[in-house]
Amino acid sequence: MTCYRHPNRETRVSCSECGRAICPDCMVFAPVGIRCPDHAGRRQGTPRVAAGVRRASFEGTGALVTKALIAINVLVFLASLAQGSSLNQTSGSLFEKGALYVHGGLDQGEWWRLITAAFLHGNLIHLALNMFVLWIVGAPVEQAIGRGRFLALYLVSGLAGSAGALIFSPDAVTVGASGAIFGILGAALVLESQRNYVLGGQAFGLIVINLVLTFAIPNISVGGHLGGLAGGALGTLALSRFGRTHAVYGRPGVLGALGLVAVGAASLAVAYWRVQGLV
Repeated sequence: MTCYRHPNRETRVSCSECGRAICPDCMVFAPVGIRCPDHAGRRQGTPRVAAGVRRASFEGTGALVTKALIAINVLVFLASLAQGSSLNQTSGSLFEKGALYVHGGLDQGEWWRLITAAFLHGNLIHLALNMFVLWIVGAPVEQAIGRGRFLALYLVSGLAGSAGALIFSPDAVTVGASGAIFGILGAALVLESQRNYVLGGQAFGLIVINLVLTFAIPNISVGGHLGGLAGGALGTLALSRFGRTHAVYGRPGVLGALGLVAVGAASLAVAYWRVQGLV
């Protein structure tokens, strides 16, 4: 076995809590058995997620990218209000130039819409719900994988969500950060499958609940959610070099970076293919 945090170190010791292999530098001697750093007296389940979010709230550098993304989304919404939008219906030039739609938009070469749509929202409730989920899910994941990886995953997931929206509902006008947020949920699922319980072991349950809501509530972009989920999961697998190392503790290396870029490029290719088939 090799240490889950240091894949180049062989060991015969595993955590008594989760069973992951740990090297001498990672061993924490507990009252009963030897544990890994993730389970050395740390809270699990919902208390762990809540503690992580509270910690991020009070740390000056905690979840910095998540905070910045929330701020950008709020500022864009305020700018739309200044252009004449109402709290219940977004309009104005920002919306018209940034929303995701094919005819008169993507078919005219306005490919920036694939990412700008992720920073626009239809109304105040839409914005509030997305930002709440982004904070609850994004803060723990960002603290686990780091700012750079988190931002890259968020943007790649946003592109994948746009590609999915074009596949499932090409004639609709699509906006919202939910595709990128589903990508972060997909990342959390992969991390938890590698026994790094960033959401207290609840990533799968949260995904199921949100997918049920996606199919049950009208006017929600099913393709955007599914595409973002797939993009985030595949991107995180790429960062772990498809299981060869750990997405959090291992180094992605050239292969991991290229894999993440490939997920983004594939999303662009799918979007281009879909648009060409509609014009």
